[in-house]
Amino acid sequence: MPSAVFFSGTVQVAALSNFLPGELDAIARQVQTPFYAYSTQAIRERVASLQHVFRGLDVRICYAVKANSNLAILQLMALHDVGADIVSLGEMQRSLKAGIPAGRIVFSGVGKTADEIDAALAAGVWRFNVESVDELHLIQHVAQERGASARAAVRINPDVDARTHAKISTGKAENKFGVSIDEARRWFAASASLSHVQLDGLHAHIGSQILDLEPFRMALQRVEAFRRELVGAGHAIASVDIGGGLGVTYRPGVDKPVDIADYASLVRETFAGFKGTLALEPGRWLVAEAGVLVTRAIRVKHGSDRQFLVVDAAMNDLLRPSLYDAWHEIVPLHGRDEPDVAYDVVGPVCETGDTFALGRVMPRCEAGDLLMLGGAGAYGASMGSTYNSRPLPAEVLLDDGRYAVVRRRQTLAEMMAGEQFPQAWHET
Repeated sequence: MPSAVFFSGTVQVAALSNFLPGELDAIARQVQTPFYAYSTQAIRERVASLQHVFRGLDVRICYAVKANSNLAILQLMALHDVGADIVSLGEMQRSLKAGIPAGRIVFSGVGKTADEIDAALAAGVWRFNVESVDELHLIQHVAQERGASARAAVRINPDVDARTHAKISTGKAENKFGVSIDEARRWFAASASLSHVQLDGLHAHIGSQILDLEPFRMALQRVEAFRRELVGAGHAIASVDIGGGLGVTYRPGVDKPVDIADYASLVRETFAGFKGTLALEPGRWLVAEAGVLVTRAIRVKHGSDRQFLVVDAAMNDLLRPSLYDAWHEIVPLHGRDEPDVAYDVVGPVCETGDTFALGRVMPRCEAGDLLMLGGAGAYGASMGSTYNSRPLPAEVLLDDGRYAVVRRRQTLAEMMAGEQFPQAWHET
């Protein structure tokens, strides 16, 4: 496979303008479909714009690794001084391997184990976002056993409705994340008893794909009011982690994301009196629109009252439509002048939920045509599985007219490599 390929032509869809049909067609002939493609330039531009609007502030951007954990994406973040927000030991190891310093890693998540905490302390992560009193005591115990000191922030649940999908809302009282301000207040009151945990931070993250500035305003104001209360009570607060959640455009003309400059202005205004470090945890906003999933039509199946466009990508490759009823732009790349047809776009997995779109109107397609699903750079490959024994797809990174394979397609042998027939039986 060549190390660089050059192309011409454009797709006339604003959200997908980073990708060229000829480019994707040439790659498809080399790596086969389905595959993910990511635009290096699009990610660079997002990082630069975020750094620009927060210039002059002590801000630490920690990319939410769960959005897309490919090593090449993480290396790109490292090269642009972006840290990592992790929720597992695996994400920590990926981040470190990609060159993100441990001192720029924040460890979030409700289910940290003793082994994960110990490994994070050994690596020297910047801080832990703590989600329960049990976790706080476990960090104290592990740090004491190790003879280390852990820096920690309490994740408060501000009970704010993020006005997003219920499955990605994380800041309401009924959600599993964080603790109430009343409970956090008790933690700080008893913090002198923590010999190996420095509790000097606050953290709040109310959800994902937020398209309205008002939930951010409500949550940040509650966090800042609590910070001032704590400082007034004699507690030093060195950092405030305001989470992520900025939405992106999945459906042009319908989704209207928050203006990043307006968001930065809100943060500056709310925390004008704070002299410590502000941390941000963007994930989707940095990578979603920088990625597409390329698939090939297998056939058109004519039902009694519907037409099914069957493609070779499936719900195991991109779960969001099945899990969240999420919309992704679907663009045929054949370039022909065809009449519009309404298709149910479906995959080969043996589930009715293996559906990317219902009644989606697009130019008529034939077996063998390539199609591109937009907005797939976040929570696409990272949520992939081998359901129906389908190997994980390839991922490629595009940069200035060239591409590199950053994850080769999994083989059937690799998919089964960890399995074996019973060879030794052990008494229970």
